[in-house]
Amino acid sequence: MDYNRYKTLNITRRGPDDSVLDIQMKAANGKLPTAGHDGHWELTEIWRDVGRDDTVRCAVLRGSGLGFSGGGDLALVQDMATDFEVRSRVWKEARDLVYNVINCDKPIVSAMHGPAVGAGLVAGLLADISIAAKSAKIVDGHTRLGVAAGDHAAIVWPLLCGLAKAKYYLMLCDPISGEEAERIGLVSLAVDDAALLDKAYEVADRLASGSQSAIRWTKYSLNNWLRQAGPAFDTSLALEFMGFAGPDVHEGVASLRERRAPRYGVDQ
Repeated sequence: MDYNRYKTLNITRRGPDDSVLDIQMKAANGKLPTAGHDGHWELTEIWRDVGRDDTVRCAVLRGSGLGFSGGGDLALVQDMATDFEVRSRVWKEARDLVYNVINCDKPIVSAMHGPAVGAGLVAGLLADISIAAKSAKIVDGHTRLGVAAGDHAAIVWPLLCGLAKAKYYLMLCDPISGEEAERIGLVSLAVDDAALLDKAYEVADRLASGSQSAIRWTKYSLNNWLRQAGPAFDTSLALEFMGFAGPDVHEGVASLRERRAPRYGVDQ
């Protein structure tokens, strides 16, 4: 398997018999990993390779720099809002990202620190074991941007933390600390910041050392809960990308660039 083709991901091996694939999203300018045109596609495609690679028993996904993931690159968002071909391509990638993580037969462990937003958060919360630093800042920022909460939100948030909490955080875009995320069931574990990577590697090594058929078939069975929610996910994603063709996303992008609150429904 040629992992050198990935330019926005740093991929190494570790664990028992080098069977754990360590996938690190690269930070832009040493700050936060962001999903631009290339990064969004790579984060979608990597799970196909993980599934095809018979030497891999488990994968760890983590960020670099100041956090786990910083969300979509604003240049990509602007292109999606103005170019039908880009919007159509990224819609397919967003769909495939969710289903590729769900259908990857190898267990996936995420280690989230600092901000966790956007496409990275999709994989982080859909991971089979999601581990967050207590100080992590989890945010689904779709409605802040002026589009519906698509991506992974409708398929997994209500199952993890309940419909009431999901509606509150997805509609208001309030941040959730790693500690609070564990309390409401949004993540598997929250640990002290300094212990995050060690804990993620410990869990991954245990998964890689276990019965692969038993672990993979358990994942497949449990993920039928997510597959049942496929129609809700497909609807949410379609509505999100309909929003990228609407007027509010332009105000959302402008407000983020100008570091101000958005003014939806008022004259600019």
